[in-house]
Amino acid sequence: MNEVPINLTCPLGHKCEVAKDGVIERCNWYTRLEGINPQTGDKQDEYGCAITWFPILLIENTQQNRGTSAAVESFRNEMVIANDKTTKLLGA
Repeated sequence: MNEVPINLTCPLGHKCEVAKDGVIERCNWYTRLEGINPQTGDKQDEYGCAITWFPILLIENTQQNRGTSAAVESFRNEMVIANDKTTKLLGA
């Protein structure tokens, strides 16, 4: 199957980085993202528009929140057990 080339364009009508008159003009949203891609697990180190990073960052944020929620639930369960033991000791 032949792949059709895709030309990604900016919805704001700009280029991320352009050399002009010996100066590099760079969009403020053109940022470097370094880390592990939460969808693939691959190491990632590249520049791109901050707007295009939103979906990846939202996925990573969701994964981190799940881990935090699990830790809080575990802590809560331990506190319930400790409170029950304390209540039984004080009632005896």
